[in-house]
Amino acid sequence: MHLKVVNVSRFTVILILSLSLFIVLPASAYQEASVVDGGTITGVVTLKGGKPIPRGFNLVTFPDPIYCGRISKGHGFRLLKEFEIGDDASLKDVVVELLGVQKGKPFTFSTPHIEARDCRFTPFVTVVRDHDKVEVVNMDPVMHDIQAYETSELGPRVLFNVPLPMNSSHPQTAGMDAEYHKHMPGTPMTQTINLTKSRRIFVMQCGFHAYMESWGFAVDNPYYAKTDASGKFTIGDVPPGTYKILAWHPQERMLIEQEVTVPAKGTVTARFEVQARQGARAGMAAVDNPHFGIGILGSREIKPTVELQQP
Repeated sequence: MHLKVVNVSRFTVILILSLSLFIVLPASAYQEASVVDGGTITGVVTLKGGKPIPRGFNLVTFPDPIYCGRISKGHGFRLLKEFEIGDDASLKDVVVELLGVQKGKPFTFSTPHIEARDCRFTPFVTVVRDHDKVEVVNMDPVMHDIQAYETSELGPRVLFNVPLPMNSSHPQTAGMDAEYHKHMPGTPMTQTINLTKSRRIFVMQCGFHAYMESWGFAVDNPYYAKTDASGKFTIGDVPPGTYKILAWHPQERMLIEQEVTVPAKGTVTARFEVQARQGARAGMAAVDNPHFGIGILGSREIKPTVELQQP
């Protein structure tokens, strides 16, 4: 056997070793440590430009129009409530996260729980951790199907698609009765969120009822918050320093970032303004269609016995 000798320059060897280290070494993960003289970030998020017209869905074009119509406009349409707006245009359910924190307070995380109740996924926005689990349970007397997709400017990718069974103790006729108000949990479906590198957002929809929608945002450290009904948030026990802080809402096209400097034992305020998406949006306006009106249900009625929706 003959061995072929290949001359390799010192530069090439160094380059190969450097690339090997780059490939093998994982990115530094968040580390838990004691926080000395921690500070606090408070703030508020508002919606710019007024509340957009909500997406409307004609209930008779989807399964279970009687039961799901318990939340409706009263004329056969279901609205998707994407914006919870308070006084002074304050915006609920905006995720705010501090970026670049390498170590700090404990990063404990309970499995997020999402319910299908009255043909609506709640909560509308959930904070998750990549590679962790999320639990979904059906409280309704009708079948649902969960389809989850990660989203970004690169397009969607399926995370999971599984049926969401109902509790068999519900009466067989419950889904055809707008007056039926019991909720009993079906078998919980637990799925693991495995996002593609650098992606942080996923959406979960019902394969049977398109107006059922819920969003998730993946965080990589414990310095995050979700705005309350008054659009306010608080992030505490932050190691002193200068950071980037971002805000995200499902209907904002971009992650909004700004810089904050957190003083030792002090408080800094951050304010964000979310711009709702304009132009074409998935779904349709709540406009009567003579070919698919509630008259095709015959003597059955769609009654908003849980909530009469307003635009």
